[in-house]
Amino acid sequence: MINFEEELKKFHPSLEVEDAEEAIYNQDLTDMADLLVKMIQESGEKTDA
Repeated sequence: MINFEEELKKFHPSLEVEDAEEAIYNQDLTDMADLLVKMIQESGEKTDA
């Protein structure tokens, strides 16, 4: 039978998962809202000039 208390003591999170999580959260991704805001700002600059 599995002794869950002993197995929990042995548990260590995978380093690959932690590294991937850090890389994902630290990456600055542009989404559609960012693109639309940029397009609106650029079109406003063109009409002002």
